[in-house]
Amino acid sequence: MDMTLFLVILVIVTALFFDFTNGFHDSANAMATSVATGALKPKVAVLIAAVLNVAGAFLSTEVAATISGGIVEDSVVTPLMVFAGLVGAIIWNLLTWLLGLPSSSSHALFGGLIGAVLVGAGLSGVHFGTVVSKVLLPALVAPVVAGLAAAGATFIAYKIAAHRENERTEAGFRHGQTVSASLVALAHGTSDGQKTMGVITLVLITAGYQASGTDPQLWVILAAGLCIGLGTYSGGWRIMRTMGRGLVDIQAPQGFAAETASTTAILASSHLGFALSTTQVCSGSIVGSGFGRKMAEVRWSTARKMVYAWLLTLPAAALVGAAAAFVADTGVFGTVVVIAVLAAAVLGIWQVARRNSVSADNVNEGRDVTLSARPEVPAGV
Repeated sequence: MDMTLFLVILVIVTALFFDFTNGFHDSANAMATSVATGALKPKVAVLIAAVLNVAGAFLSTEVAATISGGIVEDSVVTPLMVFAGLVGAIIWNLLTWLLGLPSSSSHALFGGLIGAVLVGAGLSGVHFGTVVSKVLLPALVAPVVAGLAAAGATFIAYKIAAHRENERTEAGFRHGQTVSASLVALAHGTSDGQKTMGVITLVLITAGYQASGTDPQLWVILAAGLCIGLGTYSGGWRIMRTMGRGLVDIQAPQGFAAETASTTAILASSHLGFALSTTQVCSGSIVGSGFGRKMAEVRWSTARKMVYAWLLTLPAAALVGAAAAFVADTGVFGTVVVIAVLAAAVLGIWQVARRNSVSADNVNEGRDVTLSARPEVPAGV
């Protein structure tokens, strides 16, 4: 096996592992509000989300094209750079999952790739115009638009439900949530499922195994869809607690409104090829639903932490990706060192998370995610 083929295989395996982390990191996007309101049981929710994530991955390849030939210059990118970028994305994804922060897996991926390419190929390797127009601007606009839409939809939902029997109304909205949450999961597959497709396609192009400008191959679509689906099914309960309980006390009409607004924003962006953060859209919708319901409490301390994570994601992942590229570029030994560091980081974060585990059994039993083993304060206390 020559070095190029080895690196291509290494990148594909690492990309699929990133896809798995993307799945459990972002499973809360679709199902947090439905789990919080009791519309769906936790394990049923993630099973539905997993299946629809896989289905969504087959619906479009516009976002994959943006990544494989838009953000970076594929003619100067090497498989080693892509590998280093993925390392940056995976480590940031796992750190934010550990803290229960709904940061952007998409921006972690973009940041890692940009940092690695800057080290390996210089400024000419990054299409900054595309980064601004299809990554940064949508990141600023989409959460605000989704939040406003969710606020308006929530206000209308409560107006419609006014003076009606409360229990029947709540039950009706919970049934509606099963549909709206499923649509978010499907939309998430069309957006985030494509990002790993784009990365694998990029490395196949840079290694000469695929022509520049061509779409992802069927096996790439299938593998990426299955990995994000498996990751989604694993739960991502730490972030689900933050989004379902930590930002706003969600009621069924709010959840339905937030999920509907998120679906619309994500599907529109996927159709246009915008590499949008589904996490930011869904978080914006949840906060917006708090504005739409009279007397609802928005927990701004949690929202601030979330925004800080958003702002740090791209540069932090870029720094890790750049460092990984610098070390890996020294040769085979450097690449082995990066693999060892990644494995140590994954195991270390997993061990810390076990100190205060959040699972399907206790996801709704608290508002905050902590690293200590102290008891959680139940929501509403």
